[in-house]
This record gives sequence, structure tokens and C-alpha cells, in this order.
Amino acid sequence: MEKAMEFVMVNDEASESVSRLAVPPHPAGIDQIVLEDIVLKGIRVDRAEPGLVVCSFKVPPRLADREGGFATGAISYLVDEVGGTVINVEGLPRNVSVDMSISFLSAAKPDDELEITGSLLGQKGGYYGTLVLIRNKATGEVVAEGRHSLFGKHTSKL
Repeated sequence: MEKAMEFVMVNDEASESVSRLAVPPHPAGIDQIVLEDIVLKGIRVDRAEPGLVVCSFKVPPRLADREGGFATGAISYLVDEVGGTVINVEGLPRNVSVDMSISFLSAAKPDDELEITGSLLGQKGGYYGTLVLIRNKATGEVVAEGRHSLFGKHTSKL
């Protein structure tokens, strides 16, 4: 138990790093969370079409974990956001995440250039399944593969 407590304890260096983060305030009326500002800053959408989103992302040093690798929490957040974006329809409310399953297959580190591909696996009623692949552009290695299930019950505009 002591080893687990030691692992989750925040040291002074980590605390100082977080306190130095400069997060701009959100404009009035926009309901975003700080995590979006921290994780998604720098992502580029290279291609978007119905059922497919392809992005590029250079891992920033702020998303490194204690061992210097790309933090799994940030990877999970990318899977959630890109998976949801694949099925997002402008003008309709965002769908709700029902389930995510992520396999972390290789390591990435700060300054690695990644390709993030989100695709629609299928839909039944208001239930959607998406697949998100995060691949290192330089090596071709898959960093993570995420399956993301979402649900949305939208009323017809007719």
C-alpha cells in the first residue's frame, strides 16, 4: 500500500510544473473545460469527411508523464475527443461516451509527431462505434488503439 501511495503522491516539482501552466480564461458563454486547453492545443485536422477524421499532433512537453513519455491520460482524452468528432453533426448536441477501450501499444515522447485517425465502425439507432488509431509518423508504430462507443438521441429537424 505504501508503494501505491508513493506513486500517487504529487512531488514539489510536479506541483510547480502545474502551477506554471498559463491557461487563458474562456470567453463568456463558452462552456469548455481546462483539459481541452491543455491536451488539444496544437492538434491539426488534416482531413475530415463523414465517418473519418485524420489529425496531426506533435506531443508537447506539457503532456509528458513522470517517466518522460506521452501520458496515457492525455492519449485517452485524444481518443475520446477524436472518437466523438468522427460522428459529430454540426448543430446537434454532442453524443455521450458510453464505453472506451484503449490498448497502449508503444511509447511516444515529447516532440514525436503523431497521426491520429478516427473512423466510424458502425451505427445502430443512436448508438455509434468508432475506432481511433494513434500512430508515430516517423516510425509507423501504433502508439494506441482506442474503441469508443457513444450514444445520442437526437430529435428530427423535420
